[in-house]
Amino acid sequence: MVKHFLSIEDFSTEEITHIFKRAQFLKKNKFQKSLENKTLALIFEKASTRTRVSFEVGIRQLGGNSIFISPKDSQIGRGEEIKDTARVLSRYVDLVAIRTFEQEKLEEFAKFSNIPVINALTDLRHPCQILTDIFTIIEFTGDIYGKTIAFIGDGNNMMNSWITALLKLNFCLICAFPENFEPDKEIVEKVKKYGVGELILTNNPEEAVKDADVINTDVWASMGQEEEHAKRIKIFNKYQINSRLLKKSNKNPFILHCLPAHKGEEITEELFEKNADYIFTQAENRLHVQKAIMEQIVRN
Repeated sequence: MVKHFLSIEDFSTEEITHIFKRAQFLKKNKFQKSLENKTLALIFEKASTRTRVSFEVGIRQLGGNSIFISPKDSQIGRGEEIKDTARVLSRYVDLVAIRTFEQEKLEEFAKFSNIPVINALTDLRHPCQILTDIFTIIEFTGDIYGKTIAFIGDGNNMMNSWITALLKLNFCLICAFPENFEPDKEIVEKVKKYGVGELILTNNPEEAVKDADVINTDVWASMGQEEEHAKRIKIFNKYQINSRLLKKSNKNPFILHCLPAHKGEEITEELFEKNADYIFTQAENRLHVQKAIMEQIVRN
């Protein structure tokens, strides 16, 4: 049976633990031949720096190669049905990473694919990034279990995937967001029903940082929301990660940001630079975690 990675739900807790251990090994031993002669197709409808480079470098370090496909350079951009593209690529390459807007488009591709499909980002989920964030927290603190993580900002794909992680891992997640910018309701309801960790939702960022070991944030306007940018700055103003907010914390939390950062908006320049080692280690770890993910789904 083909193994896809469309959501963190697709891996068991044991598989996630193995991915973290393998990523740790691959960070120290970059060049392996575990995916020798395997070809990764990258289908990107959204612009990318870290995701594209980390996947392309990652598959090469594992002994394989990659092909980049953009809508303007393929029949995808001319209206070819997703299921047809999936069935064709299944006969050409060994795995596919897709970065697109609609989660439904990704799921339809996976439905008709005979090779593993990785979610490289949709508007609903960003699972590779969240596994990377958790791996980074483990790297700096030793464990995720028992930790309190604060996510402050928009109820976007990042927040959704952080919440989904509570289905597999036992930690406390406090999400702070403005009214009408909450995370996906179906994801929240599922985690409250089946989750092994604790989820707290609030509109108060001070409550979120009070006992946080780690604070996570993201841009206030994601790709495709550029026209809302000015409006969102006003709405999200009190959700900025700044020194005033950190004074409300009882601990000494460090800050993560998935990048790119809009300094002066969701985080001040001062705190970004103070936490730069954590943030850029987080960015580097995309490479190592995604290599472990590719190994996991191909070997399955």
